[in-house]
Amino acid sequence: MSRSVDPTDQAAYDALQAKLVPLWSSLDHLNKDPQTIVVVPSAFIDVEVTAAQLQAYEERYLFLLFLLRQPNARMIYVTGQAIHPDIIDYYLDLLPGVISSHARDRLFFVSPMEARYRPLSRKLLDRPRLIERIRDLIPDTDRAHLVPFMTTWDDRELAMRIGIPMYGADPAHAVYGTKSEGRKLFAAAGVRHPTGFEDLHTRRDVTDALRDLIDRLPGLRRAVIKHNEGVSGFGNAVVDLTTLPENPSDGDFEALLDTIPVDAHVGGVDGYFGMLEREGGIVEAMIDAESISSPSVQLRITPLGEVEVLSTHDQILGGDSGQVFLGSCFPANKGYAREISRSARKVGEELVKKGVIGRFALDYIVVEQPDGSWDEYAIEVNLRKGGTTHPFLTLQFLTDGTYDEDQAVFVAPSGIEKYYVASDHLTIAGMEALTPKDLLDIALQRDLHFDQTRQVGSVFHMLSAMPTHGNVGVTCVGDSEEDAHARYEELVSVLTEEVAAFSS
Repeated sequence: MSRSVDPTDQAAYDALQAKLVPLWSSLDHLNKDPQTIVVVPSAFIDVEVTAAQLQAYEERYLFLLFLLRQPNARMIYVTGQAIHPDIIDYYLDLLPGVISSHARDRLFFVSPMEARYRPLSRKLLDRPRLIERIRDLIPDTDRAHLVPFMTTWDDRELAMRIGIPMYGADPAHAVYGTKSEGRKLFAAAGVRHPTGFEDLHTRRDVTDALRDLIDRLPGLRRAVIKHNEGVSGFGNAVVDLTTLPENPSDGDFEALLDTIPVDAHVGGVDGYFGMLEREGGIVEAMIDAESISSPSVQLRITPLGEVEVLSTHDQILGGDSGQVFLGSCFPANKGYAREISRSARKVGEELVKKGVIGRFALDYIVVEQPDGSWDEYAIEVNLRKGGTTHPFLTLQFLTDGTYDEDQAVFVAPSGIEKYYVASDHLTIAGMEALTPKDLLDIALQRDLHFDQTRQVGSVFHMLSAMPTHGNVGVTCVGDSEEDAHARYEELVSVLTEEVAAFSS
């Protein structure tokens, strides 16, 4: 959310951020430079989750422990509650080429031990002694940086209090990650995006936008309303226009809006539009076609102002609206992966002009034409890490491989291409009866565990959600697209079998 910034505060923050430039070569490359990485995965969205789910989301980025392969790297990892030792051991045991005890000596966990649903960064700011403890664990603040999940004003304040730069977008730039500003960026970059309208706040705004859409696109069947700051599809509401009469009145539109399906967490339709009034939002035509995909492109802007394409994914969407992010397949279809990468790079160049740095992603809708070509539409800028960040970096850190943007493939040093299917929401009825250790035992006994020699298998995350909510995150790595899918299906089959065996 935007706010006015004191010029003195901005100057102090910019001076701190300038330290990232000489640090850049150490940030995520395997080398022997001394550095301290402070991880504060503060996940906080409009939809409230339980304390156990919040903890699991904070643990989702434990793949960053793989950075301890660098022999002089130290890591301070912060979570709202303490992490179970079995989960920590699991990640350290996956480290290739490193003695796990050596890595453990350079790893420090800090927790406010607070289970309430509020941002982790705010929990730290309310505890000055805890911030002092973090600072004491950093040997040299000139060789340290903060890694947040969502770069909020609280994260920025935390970086200032610790005295280290933050690798992520300045929250002063957060507006460029909203749905309205995303559409403006697409227009400035000359990137195709759905017909629609931005900067909407009221029901009347939405009604006028829907009427204009119908006038511009006769026969349009569906539109979508999106909150500016919605995450992972939450905040999206699909509008079925086929129920309207031929010449709809304002009353017809109002009645239609009363029936839109909204997530239960927002408090019904009134709550949904109350949030729209506060955040703003957009209305755009929903792309309908027989053959449609939802890929994304992950990029980063370095502290040197360079745009790099990191990966492409085909997203797995679901939920009541069909727009909630559930998982991804890597890499995206080669038929359009190169084209959306070129398109995303143009948007990245626009963000460079705004002074943005850090990781971000662009979501697309692509439609296959009868001749086999694809039409792509940019639909969203995620100015933060997202659901495709952790599986890709898990693969990269474990294999030392690289993504070839021109060929749209990921290649390990062995020359073998790597693929994966990843999900944060692998759910099997009865799986809550398993502990994380049970799951890891099953994976090892049934040959599902990630095999460092062949660099294939399953890597788990969000393990602490399983005993409470019966779901877990996983990245299934294979040597082909078919192999990755087969490994995922085998995992589901084995877990279903194992759960049934002890519940019968």
